[in-house]
Amino acid sequence: MKGMTDEERARVAAMSYEEARDQLTAIVAKLQHGGLSLEDSLRYWQIGEALAARAQSLLQEVRSQLDAARERQQSGVEHAGTQLN
Repeated sequence: MKGMTDEERARVAAMSYEEARDQLTAIVAKLQHGGLSLEDSLRYWQIGEALAARAQSLLQEVRSQLDAARERQQSGVEHAGTQLN
């Protein structure tokens, strides 16, 4: 059975969240429709797993950025008006 190629891995790694989500949706539909050989099903499953991991990674990056922005904002609020002239 064939696994993902290096080219496919690189393509997934370069995808935006929306691209990964849309590709994952298409793969899920193919798998749900059925009629695929076991080898094709496994291949689509592997690609789907990679797409899901990519999307999750991008979401985590955004969450981290939002958390950092909230911390900076909260820190700014806590220190507002405490500067000495």
